[in-house]
Amino acid sequence: MTKTTIIKTITSILLLLAWPTMSAPLTTGIMQNQHLTLIILVGVVTTATLLYLAVSNHKTKRALKALRHSEQRLKSTVEGSGDTLWDWNIRSGEINRINDRFMMDTTPGTHLIPNASLIHPQDLPLVEKQLKLHFAEKTAFFEATYRVRNSLDQYHWVLDKGKIIAKDENLNPLRMTGTIRDINHLKSTEERLNLFAKCVESLTDAIAIYDHAFRLVDLNPSYIRIFGGVREQYINTEFKLPGYDAQFIRQIKAALKKSEHWQEELKLYDQTGTMLPIEISIDEIKNNRGHITNYVVVFSDLTERKKAESQLHNLSNRDRTTGLPNRNLFFTNLKKLVDQKRDHALLVFDLDNFKKINDSLGHQLGDSLLAKLAMRLNKLCRQQDTFYRLGGDEFALVMSGTNDIHTITKAAKQFLAVIATPFKMANHELVITSSVGIVLFPEDGSTPEILLKNADTAMYHAKQKGNHYLFFNDSMNEQAVKRLQIENLMRFGLKEDHFVVYYQPKMDIATGALVGMEALVRFITPKKGVISPGLFIPIAEETGQIVEIGEVVLDKACKDVKRWIDQGLFNGRVAVNLSARQFSLPDLTARIDLILQKNQLPSYFLELEITEGTVMDDPQEAISIMRSLSSRGIHLAMDDFGTGYSSLAYLKQFPLNTLKVDKAFVDDMNTERGCNMVDSIVTIAHNLGLHVVAEGVEHEEQLHQLQRLNCQTIQGYYYAKPLSAQEFEQFLRSQQSEKPALQLVN
Repeated sequence: MTKTTIIKTITSILLLLAWPTMSAPLTTGIMQNQHLTLIILVGVVTTATLLYLAVSNHKTKRALKALRHSEQRLKSTVEGSGDTLWDWNIRSGEINRINDRFMMDTTPGTHLIPNASLIHPQDLPLVEKQLKLHFAEKTAFFEATYRVRNSLDQYHWVLDKGKIIAKDENLNPLRMTGTIRDINHLKSTEERLNLFAKCVESLTDAIAIYDHAFRLVDLNPSYIRIFGGVREQYINTEFKLPGYDAQFIRQIKAALKKSEHWQEELKLYDQTGTMLPIEISIDEIKNNRGHITNYVVVFSDLTERKKAESQLHNLSNRDRTTGLPNRNLFFTNLKKLVDQKRDHALLVFDLDNFKKINDSLGHQLGDSLLAKLAMRLNKLCRQQDTFYRLGGDEFALVMSGTNDIHTITKAAKQFLAVIATPFKMANHELVITSSVGIVLFPEDGSTPEILLKNADTAMYHAKQKGNHYLFFNDSMNEQAVKRLQIENLMRFGLKEDHFVVYYQPKMDIATGALVGMEALVRFITPKKGVISPGLFIPIAEETGQIVEIGEVVLDKACKDVKRWIDQGLFNGRVAVNLSARQFSLPDLTARIDLILQKNQLPSYFLELEITEGTVMDDPQEAISIMRSLSSRGIHLAMDDFGTGYSSLAYLKQFPLNTLKVDKAFVDDMNTERGCNMVDSIVTIAHNLGLHVVAEGVEHEEQLHQLQRLNCQTIQGYYYAKPLSAQEFEQFLRSQQSEKPALQLVN
């Protein structure tokens, strides 16, 4: 019974109660009975009505309570899900929502899409398209993923899903409900996964993914590129390696169980049948419980890497000029022979005077010559022999498996003969010679370093003979030890000031007066005594110690001369030898200026003696240096003239003041040929306007001969041996007592 029915019933009852007043009069008794009956009836109906209303009200309250409980559960569910529940009145544009986690534009607008102002402009067309499809009933649900702007004016990704739930009589949508979910973190994860997927697909390495039972799950395009075929033919196949049996596969799986990783370089055939060097790497993939879910197998094609390694190996182990194995590979291979205790011979070649070819014709031609020489010599090697370039103009031949003297000697002679065969290059016919040192293993050394050292020692002795070979022996080693001792003595002597300067007078041949002197270095040690210049100077030249020794001599000579000038004992020039090492110093003139300034000696009291060989190494550079020295007022003398390779064309360009005749020519003047040689040198010097000094004069007959040849100045034992500073000062005083004054030599 509804509320409406109850109200109608009550109304009817009230009409009945009012009816007697409107009807014809009845008897009083009848009316009273009817009235009573009606009163009772009204009471009953009223009581029933009130009872029904009470019951109905109780049910309504229960229903409302249940509804509120249901709404609360729905709200809790929505809140727990993290979604925003929305209800859209399409006609009015009003939007109601529960658990609003997003900015939503609830203002009704003309745009089809709610919140259009908050959706990213790039995503708006997609959202509109999906909504139109749903409105047209082409999709059961509306679903779109897009970016929406938050309260911080930043965009984040959401998943919006909804459905039309009400339509009008014309089937136009009236109401739509749905949810919006924040998927920003899912989108980031998706982007990362997509990135990783693209990386795997774009990798040049082939990648195959297997399940826990080693059945193929997936692979990347590079796998197909290398091994051919199509993806479908590999999927769900068991792991295998072409060319390797099941036993090898079992070994791989067993190794994986122990270490969770397996890696090895194998040879596999590609789709063209070419065998490739491929590095295979297998790793386990485990889930959170530590169970193996997958295996990842990476196939890395090492072809290009091997090529690069080969090129790098060639760069580090091959000489670029000659293409021969270099010093690095020499030691590596020689160590293998030594470790294997295999008999072998080592021949070390050093080209004689090769530097002159480089300096005169250029390094480019010199390199070409070395390349041609290497080709010649490499052809002479036996199959088991190897020819190396150790550096510069030094080569080595390792003859493996032999200690036979006859075989080794024959090879050395052949190599020397081929080296000496003329080379025709750039309109030049070049002839070079070589010196060879030979050692045998194990007789001459137990390590590659000792073998090379002893071969160098033998080669050094062979070089003294020229175009020769020598086998190493103990006496050579003794000389090498002695040479090392001298090096150490010189190092100690420089530190302790054991180098002193002696002076040999230069006398005017006509008057017998002192006109100058030459400063000569003497090495006097406390324990070894005087060490001959002929012994220590060549070693000092090789080690470079001659530079420091030369500066010590120049400094002491300038100091002594300045003192004698101040004492009025001397007014000539002191001649100091300039070594080839010193002459090549880039700051030579600055060094000399510093020493002159330090001792306050005017430059015109100094004469520098330069050997013929030094200036002929690089004539143009020598001219430049000599002009720089000459411009300072320093006199220049060419020492040992006639023993080198002087060209008269260059000689006239050198800014020289003096030409010195070498002692070897003076000693040979007892022969007609020797005398004519000295005469020619003196004549050349005079024609060039140079002063002539003859050195090494020991006999009166030599003096008279030089006088007849118009030589101007002499030095040698005939007048005086080299004197210490104290002895020379006494000599000066004795000369002063004989002559009133000394004249400066022009």
